[in-house]
Amino acid sequence: MLIPSIDLMGGRIVQLVQGEKLKLAFDDFEYWIDRFSKYPLVQLIDLDAAMRQGENTALIEMICKRLPCQVGGGLKTAEDGQRLLDAGAKRVIYGSSLFGAATEAEGKRRHKLIRLEFAEGLKKTLGEEAICFSVDTKAGKVAVKGWKDSVDLTPEEAVTWLEDSCAAFLYTHVDTEGTMTGFPIDVAAILRACTAKQLIVAGGIKERAEVDALDAMGVDAVAGMAVYSGAMEA
Repeated sequence: MLIPSIDLMGGRIVQLVQGEKLKLAFDDFEYWIDRFSKYPLVQLIDLDAAMRQGENTALIEMICKRLPCQVGGGLKTAEDGQRLLDAGAKRVIYGSSLFGAATEAEGKRRHKLIRLEFAEGLKKTLGEEAICFSVDTKAGKVAVKGWKDSVDLTPEEAVTWLEDSCAAFLYTHVDTEGTMTGFPIDVAAILRACTAKQLIVAGGIKERAEVDALDAMGVDAVAGMAVYSGAMEA
């Protein structure tokens, strides 16, 4: 399944290369909302919130009223997610807030770099079906805080430990994000073997054949640059 993406920054729809360089920007929300209205799920990310440099709340609320969206970007608490669900989001995405040094007691009992108690609390409060966990990597390690930092975790380890607390995983291969050089299919195969949950991947997808190949593996694909540049029909 193809999942089109809407990334928001500074009140516009944007496409960045590797999460840093602005490549495309659009102000015509009506056009893209109409284009994406046929899809069962659209990915909506507040990049300003993810990068801790603002928010696009009003736009998110408007788009969620028009499209079936899974929404992410800077979510830190269960209350953040509930607010988006109340605004019309179908599902909410948590990423950076899942990772970081645990307390000494937590580390001894559980995992030193994954906040498992936080993840389990989200499931209890919001419900498993409302939650997608984002596990993104840069140079093979889990990337956090708008992809500016990383933690010493592989995506396979993160997915395996978080498996019981969400309905889906979103994996972004930051090294190829926005480049339209192709998504590493072998990575998708490895992650598919790690989880029985819905697996969504993003990062470099350039053509429909890739989406079809991933679909055959039981993996859904997010496309951004290929759609907005016109390389892939949506």
